[in-house]
Amino acid sequence: MANYQQLQIASMLIKIKTHPGFKKDKVIRKTEDSLEVWLKEKPIMNQANKALIDLLSDFFKIDKVRIKLIKGFKNKNKIIEIKR
Repeated sequence: MANYQQLQIASMLIKIKTHPGFKKDKVIRKTEDSLEVWLKEKPIMNQANKALIDLLSDFFKIDKVRIKLIKGFKNKNKIIEIKR
């Protein structure tokens, strides 16, 4: 996992490539600032984005309110911000 001590200092931007409609939820760290995420939810009515926030909250062990989708609302490539 990335150096999450940085989260105590400032916000952090993370690039994410998503694969909605997969058999199970899965997160893989690609680099310090990028992840690849497989989601069970399909990209219908914002379900996949909501599932992404839930999954990342569990992955980083932080509250959902600290995670914000910045870019890629209707795209597989997303940028999220993790707030301090």
